[in-house]
Amino acid sequence: MSETTAPVAVIGAGAWGTTISRMLGHRGIPVRLWAATEELAAEISENRENVTYLPGFALPDTVSVSANGEEVLDGVRAVIWVVPSQWLREVARKLADHVPPDLLQICATKGIERETGLRMSEVLSEELGDDDATLQAQFVALSGPNLSTEINQGMPAVSAAASHDEQRARQAQELLSSPMFRVYRNPDIIGVELCGALKNVIAIAAGMSDGLGFGANARAALMTRGLAEMRRLGVKLGAHPQTFAGVAGMGDLVTTCTSALSRNYSTGQRLAQGESREEIQGSMKAVAEGIFTARAEVELARRVDVEVPIAEAVHAVLFDGLEPQAAAEMLMTRAQKAEF
Repeated sequence: MSETTAPVAVIGAGAWGTTISRMLGHRGIPVRLWAATEELAAEISENRENVTYLPGFALPDTVSVSANGEEVLDGVRAVIWVVPSQWLREVARKLADHVPPDLLQICATKGIERETGLRMSEVLSEELGDDDATLQAQFVALSGPNLSTEINQGMPAVSAAASHDEQRARQAQELLSSPMFRVYRNPDIIGVELCGALKNVIAIAAGMSDGLGFGANARAALMTRGLAEMRRLGVKLGAHPQTFAGVAGMGDLVTTCTSALSRNYSTGQRLAQGESREEIQGSMKAVAEGIFTARAEVELARRVDVEVPIAEAVHAVLFDGLEPQAAAEMLMTRAQKAEF
């Protein structure tokens, strides 16, 4: 089997993992989609559609589905990780023995691990190799304004493939690009991963603002000041400031803060309407990553002494019982300061 005809493994059969599988499969690339349970794998295989997480979009014949990690990863030319952030370490540990060495690995999971404050590529590198630094340098992070429903409807979208290794970034760019999905390279994997995680917290805030009926002025304020605190924390952690104005930063922020298709934005709206975090999480099949990231971000920001007032306010609503209206008042009455 040649490099170009070898299959690609997609680890995680949620909406985004299924979307990536469909994008690749429709271009004739053989894809093996890994599902977390035998039941989900059988359901998708039988229906040729992910009824649970992505209903209404048929899988091409080039996509197979299995819960057997060894079977999925055997002889693949690339692996794309699309597991929810708080379960990524567990899944990577489970599959580590079956991941071929020196493989193109793309991390499409957006989040920060709460217990460690690590980015997703750092989590993977700890679980998949003896030399974390060497392995991490080979990872590619995929992040951008990528709403699954729009992409599956054939609408155009862009994303960023970020890696310290230019060759790996090019390989990911070539693998994932299509006429309706444009991929840009970026050397700043730290910034791209942080953008993908932190914007979800701001999206919850934007949803709360809209849910309270505050209008476009308030939403614009949250987005601009949210981007400022994302950039402030990111630069402190080693990211390039320019990344926050790009596809993975401002691009993804705009999408997640304005679209009803965004689970994080919808979570904020529901919080504003009086639902609790527990009620919202209990009713969702998929994961609103911003809920987990809010706690991880606040802990990380305190550790490195960076102010993240919007994230602090979202955290207080989610975990401390603060009312969304009170959170808005808290933000608006903070000590006055210069913008820059």
